[in-house]
Amino acid sequence: MGTARENLKSARRIVIKVGTSTLAHADTGKLNLYRIEHLIREIADLHNAGKEIIFVSSGAIAAGMNKLGVKVKPQTIPANQALAAIGQGVLMHIYEKFFAEYGQTIGQVLLTNENAADEHARENSRNSLQAILDMGAIPIVNENDAVAVDEIKIGDNDNLSAIVAAMIGAEVLIILSDIDGLYNGNPKLDKSARLIDEVTEIDSEIERIAGGAGTKLGTGGMFTKIQAAKVATSNGVTMLIINGATIGNLRRVLSSEVVGTIFPRRESS
Repeated sequence: MGTARENLKSARRIVIKVGTSTLAHADTGKLNLYRIEHLIREIADLHNAGKEIIFVSSGAIAAGMNKLGVKVKPQTIPANQALAAIGQGVLMHIYEKFFAEYGQTIGQVLLTNENAADEHARENSRNSLQAILDMGAIPIVNENDAVAVDEIKIGDNDNLSAIVAAMIGAEVLIILSDIDGLYNGNPKLDKSARLIDEVTEIDSEIERIAGGAGTKLGTGGMFTKIQAAKVATSNGVTMLIINGATIGNLRRVLSSEVVGTIFPRRESS
């Protein structure tokens, strides 16, 4: 598997991104507290071991829907912004409770594309994240869905996590998915689909099997994860896609076990 996986053992600054599919029960859409607590316990233990963790979390709109008993996601921007505003508070309350139980302090950071695109705003965002890390706390990052409109939206938290990893100079980005990694086909439809354990170059074939525009091959929002991998690896960050439902996967992958799909960072020439 080579050096890329071996280097994970010594990585100190790590961005971990979790999606709604990992945080919520598939059947009901309600938050999966068992899985959330185990994930937070793993993150807290990594922090205790000397790792600097930046936690990028989806789930605000889903948490807002759950809080208000809304069954179907609204079509209007203001309604989704309202649900995000309500759900962000719910989510942070849960994170605060669980992280505190394991002796950790957290700080919320909400970003939009303006924070990443403008050099001055990007520097301010980096300084804020760095200050939280310097205080020994764990930044929890989400897109500011309550005020973001299409013109300033990053659009998905896969790309947000890659932008944050590049911004803060992380060594590793781990995306927790509802699938084991990138397959050479859709494992839900193709029994012979094989997990790809390492992608050294993101070419048109990798984009095709991830499910680019106009195809039906993609699973688990894989195409946005491949786009995130492009951003991460080109900025010196090694990225991994692993299954967030498997308890202990974070510890295993950071111990250099072959888990998920790794996208090694590009070496600067």
